[in-house]
Amino acid sequence: MSMTSLGRAGVSIFVLAVLALPAAAFADPAAAPPPAAPHAAPAAAPKPAPASTQPFTPIDPHVAIQKADDYFNSTRTMIGDFVQISGDRRSEGKVYVQKPGKLRFEYAEPATLDIVADGMTVAVIDHKMSTQDFYFIWQTPLKFLLKDRIDLLHDVAVQDVTSDPDNVTITVVDNETFGGTSRIKLMFDPTSFQLKQWEVTDPQGNETLVSLFNVDRSTPPDPSVFQIRANRLDGSSSRSLNQSN
Repeated sequence: MSMTSLGRAGVSIFVLAVLALPAAAFADPAAAPPPAAPHAAPAAAPKPAPASTQPFTPIDPHVAIQKADDYFNSTRTMIGDFVQISGDRRSEGKVYVQKPGKLRFEYAEPATLDIVADGMTVAVIDHKMSTQDFYFIWQTPLKFLLKDRIDLLHDVAVQDVTSDPDNVTITVVDNETFGGTSRIKLMFDPTSFQLKQWEVTDPQGNETLVSLFNVDRSTPPDPSVFQIRANRLDGSSSRSLNQSN
């Protein structure tokens, strides 16, 4: 996931996700029409509806970038579910956002990690190893979720804008992430322009895809979810802030 690109933190821990299949529809045999009257001519079969011939029109790249900026700048809080895929590994959990600068990825078991940003620092907390790794917020590839105001054309390098009937994808390059340059693909619903997914390719070439579900942008998260216990009293270690890039 985008946060797996936080170097040695080891964020890519995954479990199988639950797949839901739609229920099948069944016709009611009791609702069959009565037999036709004697000597009645058979009813003509209905003509199929003509297929839509309207071609897909790609969105103008400048319009897409402005819509993305509008979405991020109008999103002040977020609570939702996420699914994270990296290689053959999969995990899921809850995500909480409070702008500016506060974020939490809370991984479901059996993962043992939490990622917390408290407005200044990002902590990758490994409950199994009893460690915390610290990073500056600007070292993460998630500026689009954390910055108070986002301007993609100025904050990152926009590399490409593509669209199809299912997605509008904006690809950006961020040179300030930990370890080097990261490439981020932001994928939006073309109708509502809600953020659906993002994919991060970290400086080592590892790809992580995050998909959002059940997003609530109106309910503020509990402030306690963004607290980082920098000085723990349970005997666990806490490593120093990583400042190299």
